[in-house]
Amino acid sequence: MKFIVFGLGHFGKSLAVKLTELGHEVIGADNDMKKVEQFKDKITHTVCLDATDKNAVASLPVKDAHAVIVAIGEDEASSLMSTAVLKQFDIKRIIARVVSDLQQTVLEAMKIEEFIMPEEESAERLAVRLVNLNIVDSFKISEKYSIVETKVPQRYVGKTLIEADFTNQYQLIVLTTIKEKQETVKGVAKVIKEASGIATSHTRLEAGDLLVIFGEMENINKLIDS
Repeated sequence: MKFIVFGLGHFGKSLAVKLTELGHEVIGADNDMKKVEQFKDKITHTVCLDATDKNAVASLPVKDAHAVIVAIGEDEASSLMSTAVLKQFDIKRIIARVVSDLQQTVLEAMKIEEFIMPEEESAERLAVRLVNLNIVDSFKISEKYSIVETKVPQRYVGKTLIEADFTNQYQLIVLTTIKEKQETVKGVAKVIKEASGIATSHTRLEAGDLLVIFGEMENINKLIDS
């Protein structure tokens, strides 16, 4: 997969390096040549440019990227301007870093639907979510085990957990299921998540549900990809 990360501060650098380590093609862009030089051996490609300059951004393969991440930090004006520039291109997926409620409100008005809040989400968690579209969120418990929020595979819709038998098939434990619903807050549509409580063997999986699963990442990927 191909990704472009604008902003090579602490979070942007960590994300670009992790995606590169996972074997994906990454372009890391920043207007600071020192950062571009510093990470050129850890990120697939690095480039020095002004992300608020449409002509400069147009020189990058933004339309071919599976996702473009605006990881610019405290300079909210540059972050917003960069996002506005990106909205002028036919990009599959734009994810923007936010550092204030006001910034998120402005981005939502620009029809941006995915956000990063670095104080809540690590670069590693975002990297996992980016490379597997079925994974909504993840939390690494140890080097071996993770908790992952993922969409219910279509083949299990309508089955109970005892019928799905994830424990014996994949050595995974379903902690709970989550339903999503849309609510309008101050004129802005937002997705609200509601957990159904501790899962039991009789919990039935429905279309659109999310599973919260505990287990080894290798086995979780087997469930998602099989």
